[in-house]
Order: sequence, then structure tokens, then C-alpha cells
Amino acid sequence: MRESLGMEAGRSVLRMERRLAHPPEKVWRALTEPDDLARWFPSSVRVDLRVGGEIRFDFPDEPGVVTELDPPRVFAFTWGGELLRWEVRADGEGSLLLLTHTFDDRYGAPSFAAGWHTCLNAMDTALRGSSPPPSEEGGDMDDLLETYIEKLGLDRGVTDDTGVRFERQLSRPAAVVWQTLGGDPAGDATPEGFTLPRFPPGRPLEVKPPHLLEYTAGAGVVRWELRPGTGHGARLTLTHTCPPGDRETALTGWRTRIAHLAEQLARTPKPPRD
Repeated sequence: MRESLGMEAGRSVLRMERRLAHPPEKVWRALTEPDDLARWFPSSVRVDLRVGGEIRFDFPDEPGVVTELDPPRVFAFTWGGELLRWEVRADGEGSLLLLTHTFDDRYGAPSFAAGWHTCLNAMDTALRGSSPPPSEEGGDMDDLLETYIEKLGLDRGVTDDTGVRFERQLSRPAAVVWQTLGGDPAGDATPEGFTLPRFPPGRPLEVKPPHLLEYTAGAGVVRWELRPGTGHGARLTLTHTCPPGDRETALTGWRTRIAHLAEQLARTPKPPRD
């Protein structure tokens, strides 16, 4: 599997490439026949297979449209405001499958990549005529999420004119993340999990459990925000305003701290789904 994340016309573009030991015609059927799609695609699909034809899914509850069709090579369609383009190329006795997924939520890319990784494993399994348990099709989703956060370079954070900023999808919901970090502040004391030793915390400025904690840190301000993200986990946005001389230290320190948080969350039991 090869993956990359880029930008085109202001939108994020995830590209994934997978070699399959099956001829293009067989892969094409898996991409376009509803009964075959049902064995691996994350939604049931009904499609009028022509350019401009309607394509319907279980979710979201709005139709897409076929935007490109060149059997048995290219199939592209819209899905909930996003664009999926599948290209099948002959590769020896098998095929090379290229997926291009265009969307707006750049920091959702690791979740999308982990999901497609699992789906493409399921497609390969279906094409081989096997039906392993779902847990064997794509590996652990927490591990896949962290793998793709690193592969796509979304663990590094950025600096700007005010300080540093991180945005990262997490594997657990906000309430679990909040408790893992230390829970509610006690009086004017900021829990240690929200802090870095290099930047001793001052008093909390704003607290809205389990979604927001802002506090002074030396000459700057640290702000943790947890909001709904892709899947069942929270989306973390962390900003640290600080002087120019502190920014590289802050960038390195928070990258390590957030990676440690991700490891802690991976060891935390998943809450039951509704």
C-alpha cells in the first residue's frame, strides 16, 4: 500500500495505491456491482452506471452522482460533498487499484486512510472468495489511525506568528480524553497531563469540561479544545501562544506529549457504542 496527502484547488486529496492479485475485469465488478460492493464498501450502494447517473448510499442520506466512467478503468462519484475516484490498471496477471479521495477536513485524512485500508483488505478478501472475521480484515483501527497520522505527517504541528498549533484525531471520545489528561482543574491548579514541564502552568483562564481548558503558561497561553471528529473519537486542537524563542521547544514538547496521550488512549478500553 502506498499513500500520500496533497492539496488541489484548496481541498485535501488522499491517494492510496494497492496491488491486487486479480484481473482488472474482476476488480471492476467489485467496484461497480451492488452485490459485490456490499461485501467491502462501507455503505450499501445503488447506482445508475452512467455519467450523471444517481448513486445512493445508506449514509449520508443524500444521493451522489457519477462524475466519470470509463469501463473497466475509471469510476468516480460524489459522496456527501466528497469525491471518490477509482482507477484500475492492468499489472501483470493482477491489477493496480488507485483511489483518490478529495475532501475538506485535512485532519480527518488518517481516519479516512485507516477506513479505506480496512475496506481494501476486505475487497481483496472478497475477491479471493474468503470471509475472515472483521478483526482480521484491517487490523486494529487504533493502530491504523496512529500509523496514518505519522505516515501523512499530521503529527508534527505547525508554527505561526503567535506560537504553535496541533490538530489531531484521537481514538477516544472527549470525556475519556479529558479524564486521561487529569480531569477538571482543582481550584487554580491545572492538571499535570495538560502541561509541559518547560512551561509551568499558571491559573486556568477558561474551563468547559470535557471540551475546553485554557491556562497561562509563562509568557504565553495554552488552549486545549476537544470537539467531535471523524469516527467515534474526539478531534484535538492545541494552541500555545509563546515568544519566538520558545516555539521550537514548544513544538517538540507538545508533539511528544500528544504522542504519549495517544498511547495512553490506546490502552484505555473503548466505551460501548450506542
